[in-house]
Amino acid sequence: MARIKPFKGVRPPRHLVEEVASRPYDVLNSEEARIEAEGNDKSLYHIIKPEIDFEIGFDEHDPAVYDKAVENFKKFQDNGWLVQDNKENYYIYAQTMNGRTQYGFVVGAWVPDYMEGRIKKHELTRRDKEEDRMKHVRCNNANIEPVFFAFPDNEVLEEIIRKTTAGEPEYDFVAPDGFGHTLWVIDDDDTIATITKEFDKIPHLYIADGHHRSAAAALVGAEKAASNPNHTGDEEYNYFMAVAFPASHLNIIDYNRVAKDLNGLTPEQFIKRLEENFIVEDKGTEIYQPNALHNFALYLDGRWYSLTAKPGTFDDSDPIGVLDVTVSSDLILRDILGITDLRSDKRIDFVGGIRGLGELQKRVDSGEMAMALALYPVTMDQLINIADTGNIMPPKTTWFEPKLRSGLVIHKLD
Repeated sequence: MARIKPFKGVRPPRHLVEEVASRPYDVLNSEEARIEAEGNDKSLYHIIKPEIDFEIGFDEHDPAVYDKAVENFKKFQDNGWLVQDNKENYYIYAQTMNGRTQYGFVVGAWVPDYMEGRIKKHELTRRDKEEDRMKHVRCNNANIEPVFFAFPDNEVLEEIIRKTTAGEPEYDFVAPDGFGHTLWVIDDDDTIATITKEFDKIPHLYIADGHHRSAAAALVGAEKAASNPNHTGDEEYNYFMAVAFPASHLNIIDYNRVAKDLNGLTPEQFIKRLEENFIVEDKGTEIYQPNALHNFALYLDGRWYSLTAKPGTFDDSDPIGVLDVTVSSDLILRDILGITDLRSDKRIDFVGGIRGLGELQKRVDSGEMAMALALYPVTMDQLINIADTGNIMPPKTTWFEPKLRSGLVIHKLD
């Protein structure tokens, strides 16, 4: 059962939220963060990407950078740019993109649930990335940024969302990228008790996005437990901050591929090879969008093609075999293009669907890439099925949008 708790959020006063809030640390590089934070001392980038306070090119993993994060986190609190709530609350966080809104609960998730597999993952993590975030959590003694969870729909929790969001929000703003962010504070003790009780009935939480942050936060909590001779299990470090959304609220968008060359084949030979496993239809010069599972869009030599996988090339009874990322990785990238390691091969790149299929066309037309492949998005049901069966998704399968805004709420570990 999913054990959660409310916590005393550390967050900006209402009039400062837009200056403080930022995009997550891992969706932009140091230079982009430097530009976004320019002239804004209150930007959370000074805490989550503190290398921007050093000269350009300074090693972002240097101990001085982590020290700077601690110094800046303290400064934000000393200056009243971040203030801790005086009681333990839950929060409801809404994100709006293209007229569609999803609502999640900001909660403290229990570290043993992660360590013992009740918080389920669908991606592999890299130790170097985990270690970086662990250092950040350790030195600040806080989860500065939340992780992104999904949970099976629950009508009682939906009713709490409806009731709470009918009231006045604490924050309500549109970020520079055009996405809306709204936050309500739940400080009513009866409602807090109901939320805790309802989550306790939910067997599993699922990491939607933020596998490295989840691992780092849980591992630091477990470290603190192991090093405390008087550990009871009730300490704040036994919990890490997450935003948990009902699964039906979430929308996974496509995650597409571009390849630098055709592995020595001409476009005609490449199409011929594709026809062995796909029904190939020339769609002309207008952008073509995949319209169903096992249908792909190919952009090659100035033209769009529909590729429909032939029966027998996929296994709909297998949680991994059913995925279009598996079909395309095996039958196109591996068998035709000779690309076997999606994590490290320099001949391939990945483009989040948020950029649109026009971005794929642009990268091929520029000559940078030889071909582009657009995939039908993975569903939440597929993601949950993979996590439930203990499987791991292939790399670069899911793209969640909008990303959680950082800096709306922070969780201290003491």
